[in-house]
Amino acid sequence: MKNPFFYLLLAILVILNGWLMSHPNLIGRFGIFFYEYDYLKTFPRALGTVASVVAIALLLNWVAGRFSRPVAIGLTIALLAVSVYWLFQTVVQFNSGVYKLTGAGFRAGGMLLPILVVAVFGKGAWERIIR
Repeated sequence: MKNPFFYLLLAILVILNGWLMSHPNLIGRFGIFFYEYDYLKTFPRALGTVASVVAIALLLNWVAGRFSRPVAIGLTIALLAVSVYWLFQTVVQFNSGVYKLTGAGFRAGGMLLPILVVAVFGKGAWERIIR
């Protein structure tokens, strides 16, 4: 942790994402109620959900770094590829169907979560490759 700026920015974006996900418009609120997305009903729950996902990504990134250099690079790049695929699927999902009616903030929050995970694995892959 030579430069804590990344982790500070990550913490700020996690808080922003939690706020965005907990404030959908009326259609989004109905969807949260109908589909029983209890983990997004309030700001503390949404913040806990987002923080948990990012913490798991950081933990996976740290565990991948414990292996030998070639294995660590391979694992981190594989995790990065999976997270990029998740980002692609999320962008497609939130720009079509009912999700595009849930409000710009909620949609941005929905897309920001995989972006944060991509950033965590991208930083890990970058550090392992240039090390």
